[in-house]
Amino acid sequence: MLTRLVCLLIGYVCGLFQTGYFYGKKKEFDLRSHGSGNTGMTNALRTMGIKAGAIVFIGDVLKCVLAIVIVWAIYRNISAVPVKLLELYAAFGAILGHDFPFYLKFKGGKGMSCTAGLCIGIYPIIALPAAVVFLIPVILTKYISLGSCLVSVFIPVISAVFIKTGIINLPPSNAIEFVTVTAIVGIINIVRHRANIKRLLSGTENKFR
Repeated sequence: MLTRLVCLLIGYVCGLFQTGYFYGKKKEFDLRSHGSGNTGMTNALRTMGIKAGAIVFIGDVLKCVLAIVIVWAIYRNISAVPVKLLELYAAFGAILGHDFPFYLKFKGGKGMSCTAGLCIGIYPIIALPAAVVFLIPVILTKYISLGSCLVSVFIPVISAVFIKTGIINLPPSNAIEFVTVTAIVGIINIVRHRANIKRLLSGTENKFR
């Protein structure tokens, strides 16, 4: 359990780098005072443009991947726990750091770019189908929040399917834990989108144009 907590903490520290906040600050633009008030990619894209959105997305993906690489480098040869599971805890920590940065009064982003980093860094085989699940509804409806919610549900489901079919190789004792953590990530992502879900249901959600 201590090892898992350490990996979670490593991830949290990496996740504290708020790409959107620091990029906006460099441009003398506080994302927290514009749009949705979040420091993530979607708000940067809406309020600062495509270049800002791309930079924030890449930065937030990379900080999650960095957490995964650090944990892999530390534990790949010394841990009795499968390193992939520890990498998942690091990615989970990065999402928590991104969503709840202590120095910004725990008000960060919504975790989707970091979730993309989770997929890319741990099992890239999940990243492609997850990207399809995200992009198709966004392209068809122009609702980024809808794609975000759907992919948050999809990731633990596809993880369970891949583990069951042997595509993802984990001992049975760790497989349930792996899927559980991905499910918790998905739940947090959806809860962070609760205001968007209310607007989707009422037909007042902003479309991406």
